[in-house]
Amino acid sequence: MQAYIIDFANLLLRWLHVIAAIAWIGESIYFVMLDNGLRTPKAAEDREKGVFGEMWAVHGGGFYHNQKYATAPAKLPNDLHWSFWKAYTTWLSGFALFVILYMANPGFYLVNPNSNWAWAASMTGWQANLLALAFLLGGWVVYNELCKRISPNMDRDGLLSVAVAVMMIVVAYLSTQMFTGRAAFLLTGAVMATAMSANVFFWIIPGQRRMVKAMKAGEAPNPLDGKRGKQRSVHNTYFTLPVVLLMVSNHYSFIYSHELSWVVMVLFIFAGALIRQFFVLMHAGKTQPAYPAVGIGLILLAFWVAAPSPSAGNASASGAPSQAQISGLIDQHCSQCHARNPEHAGFSAPPAGYAFDTWDEILGHQAQIKQVVASRYMPLGNITNMSDEERDIIAAWEE
Repeated sequence: MQAYIIDFANLLLRWLHVIAAIAWIGESIYFVMLDNGLRTPKAAEDREKGVFGEMWAVHGGGFYHNQKYATAPAKLPNDLHWSFWKAYTTWLSGFALFVILYMANPGFYLVNPNSNWAWAASMTGWQANLLALAFLLGGWVVYNELCKRISPNMDRDGLLSVAVAVMMIVVAYLSTQMFTGRAAFLLTGAVMATAMSANVFFWIIPGQRRMVKAMKAGEAPNPLDGKRGKQRSVHNTYFTLPVVLLMVSNHYSFIYSHELSWVVMVLFIFAGALIRQFFVLMHAGKTQPAYPAVGIGLILLAFWVAAPSPSAGNASASGAPSQAQISGLIDQHCSQCHARNPEHAGFSAPPAGYAFDTWDEILGHQAQIKQVVASRYMPLGNITNMSDEERDIIAAWEE
């Protein structure tokens, strides 16, 4: 019953997380598009009252006229719209999911027994949990310090972008060395997602509140608040596509089970940022296909890096394995979870619906079993200590 309750909570949290993320990302992308799509107002009275730019749009059978003021309008309405709860809800629900799915069973999902770093391979569960939390917090601290030290007045954002890119390469490498591949991709995405939400909480919203307070007091807002909010908002929009990819990567073991998974991760991060740049510029009236072209090139490079070698999965064993050998290995390494009534406390139903209670069920999933065993995705975290010799037997399995 406990596993069922956890699964049901997981379902509801994931639903909430996806809804909040869609709302936040959609609104963020819309405002970036709006900001870049503004045109000089044609009406003289609009320019005289401080309107910096405007956009006319049609949607859902209606016409919309958006205007942006250069500094501040003469009067603010009482029902001013704020955008922050979607960001907070996305992060909080995502963190809750991480606690339920990963931190509740860190020895299974976080600890990387195959790490080249002995201390990482020998971590206990609570040590892995503390390291994961420190990883998230440290990512935000480093990113925030880079912003504050390199471009505090938003006059060296190009150099800052390079520094953040280097930081993400380091984060990707460290995560794959310290955690299981699945967790590494998720935590790297979570570092960016944490920075995005923290940007809203610590910089964008406080700056906007100071601006509104100054305007209501009849004072001129500090222009740095507006510039800093724009800087962090721009960073958020470039993080968006990579974060979405990293959050869904746990469904695709070939991405994170490769020995160069950190390289694959970096290529996808940069590809997402470049593709996002194309749309940012397109909304500003500049079509530059080189950006998506390079992005697609990086994706193809990731495909090449992650591709299995021609010999992968074709290891030979001493003769074709018997049904008894395969059944024995499945029972030893897989059936704790992949059964109609899993023995593992973390599952109330067989993962992905794959139950191996009978030989016919095992045979029906032969291709999937061989693939995930060859890629070392399964057993997850190699918690059952499957040996290379046993993997060779699975690889030599034929009908």
